[in-house]
Amino acid sequence: MNREKTRTEEPLRVREFAVLLSSTRRGARLARLLTVAQLCSWGLPTATAAHVVAELSANAVLHASVPGRNFRLALRLTGETTLRIEVSDTCGDQLPYEGGELPADDAESGRGLQVVRALADRWGVVAGPPPRKTVWAEISLA
Repeated sequence: MNREKTRTEEPLRVREFAVLLSSTRRGARLARLLTVAQLCSWGLPTATAAHVVAELSANAVLHASVPGRNFRLALRLTGETTLRIEVSDTCGDQLPYEGGELPADDAESGRGLQVVRALADRWGVVAGPPPRKTVWAEISLA
């Protein structure tokens, strides 16, 4: 009797979470809190992702807020190794400044993308479809 072993690979597991939030300080705070709650439910560490979401959602609220329009937070876990965070707003014509210059020492703001750059493995901006843009960051959990 000839027995063949068939090797089956498990399909790549993808978990997703997305929510629309008001373009307010309260919406930005809620984005961070929802991220922590969602990642806890997935059994994942929360600190780094919470900081990244706080910075990206604060930027969406402060620099890309249009009255009456929301911003979107999306989390995507691919396998168990990569968390992708996306924050989309409706100001596609206002792309974030990607320069490496830090603000003056006494400046009260302007360091958000430096924080994202330091914490994330990769980050970037995707324009469109109009009038949207999405700022994303990926964090390796391996």
